[in-house]
Amino acid sequence: MKRSTVIIRVLCTVLAIAAVCAVFCAAFSGCASETKSDGKPSVVVTVFPIYDWVKQIAGDRVDITLLLDSGVDLHSYQPSADDVVKISTADLFVFVGGESDAWVDDIVAGAKNDDLIPLDLIDELGDRAKEEEIKEGMQAEEEEGEEEEEGPEYDEHIWLSLKNASVLCGAIAEKLCAIDPDGSDVYNGAASDYVSKLDELDKEYEKAVGEAKIKTVLFGDRFPFRYLVDDYGLDYYAAYVGCSAESEASFETVAFLAAKVDELNLPAIFQIETANGQLAETVRAATEKKDQKILTLDSLQSSVKEDVESGKSYLETMRKNLEVLKEALG
Repeated sequence: MKRSTVIIRVLCTVLAIAAVCAVFCAAFSGCASETKSDGKPSVVVTVFPIYDWVKQIAGDRVDITLLLDSGVDLHSYQPSADDVVKISTADLFVFVGGESDAWVDDIVAGAKNDDLIPLDLIDELGDRAKEEEIKEGMQAEEEEGEEEEEGPEYDEHIWLSLKNASVLCGAIAEKLCAIDPDGSDVYNGAASDYVSKLDELDKEYEKAVGEAKIKTVLFGDRFPFRYLVDDYGLDYYAAYVGCSAESEASFETVAFLAAKVDELNLPAIFQIETANGQLAETVRAATEKKDQKILTLDSLQSSVKEDVESGKSYLETMRKNLEVLKEALG
């Protein structure tokens, strides 16, 4: 998803001012100096996969706050004044990083909390982080300016790789040990056990894809699964990149995708959990056979508070995604 440098700078400036004002006001209302009544370390995270990783590693030893718990998209989220206070008074703040989290630096800098440890997961991935990709037939977003981008735009859906998850859980455990040294054995032990489960599921994916007859997935939707398909050597086609704000595909995009379904004899067209199904159905209607299944993969980016309360987990969701993938790959 491309955005002009000018717009990004304006947004960051506005957010920086809002962040400083929020923390300043909170200090005088007593919010910023609020103490933890239970004595537990405080961890604030942005998205559900990170929340679940921390929960699996730390259990009840820390207080965890999930900021994006109302289904809001990572790419359009803007922190409220209350969110700024939660971050500013935390011991550990774990976030995805990348363009959508450009607001983080100003808030952390203005936190006036020397004990706050920020953990940028895209930075933690290093060379494993992938830049956004415009694939053949994919509808690119219109540019909002002519300025050149200041740096690479990373695909922010880093959690949709079990291999990434193993690396990142190790980094989270390390930071938990830093804020709570007495719990180091607990964190390291739980992280080791959890990473073993991630690695086991990763091997199941490798086996399923290795045995599959079909090696291509096609999305009549946004495509946040690049990390996953790259992990297992799958090819893909999609209407938009994973963080696209586009809502209507052009005739050319629909025609290209339908032709690919026919050319590759694909039995299924994918969509993500937030889709209304219209685009996938439009692509199917443009194919020769018009009998493909429309399957849904959960990108884990729209989870809400109720999902957390009902016990939804990262590992189980990725396992369900594997079963759906098997259905499509044959």
